Amino acid sequence: MSLNELPGAELILPGLDDLHKGKTNTVGSLLVAIAATRLTEAGLDVPKDRLVPEPELTLYGRLQDERDDAYLYYNALLNSLNSFCNALELSYKYQPSNNPNAPGQN
Repeated sequence: MSLNELPGAELILPGLDDLHKGKTNTVGSLLVAIAATRLTEAGLDVPKDRLVPEPELTLYGRLQDERDDAYLYYNALLNSLNSFCNALELSYKYQPSNNPNAPGQN
């Protein structure tokens, strides 16, 4: 499965690209920062030296400046992030080289 096929990829993958380019305050890059540990553990290359401190507060503050429905949109973004992480973790877990219970891995 391609990363582009995962739910929420339309937010997370551009955010990851933004971080690699040094753009740390986009919605996508802030979402990546929120889940940096999960994303790294699932095999993605997250540039940790470019993560903003307190990305949750930074994202919410940015949304408040841009939208009347900041709370609803923030929660929707976090749900998309969680869906992406869950799907990524499942796909990573079930790759034969990462599954200690897979045939030939014992």
